[in-house]
Amino acid sequence: MEDQKPDKSRIAVVLGTRPEIVKLAYVIRGLGPSATVIHTGQHYDFDLSASFLETFGIEEPSLFLGVGGMSRAGQIGAAVTSLGEVFADTSPRAVVVQGDTNTTMAGAIAANANEIPIVHVEAGLRSRDRRMPEEHNRVVTDHLSDLLCAPTEVSRANLLVEGVDPERILVTGNTVVEAVQRLMPSEAERLRLAASHGLEPNRYVLSTFHRPENVDDPDRFSLILRQLSAMPFPVLLPLHPRSRKKAAAFGLTDEMGSLRVVDPLGYGDFLGLSAESAFLVSDSGGVQEESSIYKRPVVVVRRSTERPEVLGTFARLVEPAAIAATVEDWLSDVSAVHQSLAQLPSPYGDGSTSDLIVQAIHGLIEDA
Repeated sequence: MEDQKPDKSRIAVVLGTRPEIVKLAYVIRGLGPSATVIHTGQHYDFDLSASFLETFGIEEPSLFLGVGGMSRAGQIGAAVTSLGEVFADTSPRAVVVQGDTNTTMAGAIAANANEIPIVHVEAGLRSRDRRMPEEHNRVVTDHLSDLLCAPTEVSRANLLVEGVDPERILVTGNTVVEAVQRLMPSEAERLRLAASHGLEPNRYVLSTFHRPENVDDPDRFSLILRQLSAMPFPVLLPLHPRSRKKAAAFGLTDEMGSLRVVDPLGYGDFLGLSAESAFLVSDSGGVQEESSIYKRPVVVVRRSTERPEVLGTFARLVEPAAIAATVEDWLSDVSAVHQSLAQLPSPYGDGSTSDLIVQAIHGLIEDA
């Protein structure tokens, strides 16, 4: 068989986790037939990945690498090797990565090794916390990238301080805005979702936990569960499979007895339940951003955050022992809190980010 020549119009979009699917979905759709989606398999539980592809109407990825379940070093090494071989064979015009995962950095390293332009969506976020693997991933990716799509001026300033050429930086907003706007269920559907879990609108807490700093430490995980159990409102806890395994291994199952523990939710259902909650308690970066769009307060249970734009307004950063005390003033008048937040614009843009990024990608490859 005659070897096929590489399709020089192709743009490789590398992803591997649920947040990457959410953040890249409308970029992929905007690129249309030019986009070749490669899934590293960093997350490949159906509820955490495949169902999200279906939600956004994204076709089956053209390649699945299957690096899930490995150590961080194993995931990065295997993904760099496999992606490097794919890029050498197919010669994409550009490689698009998003965020701060192992997949993100592996895609950037493999593209750089093949001298292919790199587009980093959600560039410039910094926590200043070197204990976070994600901080190393995002710094390396930023300094390798040719087009850095910074969601805010804060992110742009971070990059400039590190000496990144301002010509490589474009402030775009965050693609999460259009994802939330387009997939948020109607009010009637939101109320139905809440009722299906036996919950009254604005009278329950929605919580998620998955970060190693919280769920890999039995004392910290236990304290979080006890703080949630002390809430005067019902707590709905969609539990990540890894978090559920850790809870069982640490003997914490009984401490979840008063919580409404459910399997991970589809993205639309999660947004709908978030929008009708009183408030959220989470360690998710995405929830911090999303809260500014559906106007609900979130207690961020982490040592640090790379999203300072929402601190003091939509989000409060706390240690586990301070969860209950932090929400105490919210509970006195939840409606007033919601009304106050409803007046505040999201710092992440107006929902045109993906279109802007697609235009910038085309500009990058035309100039290459």
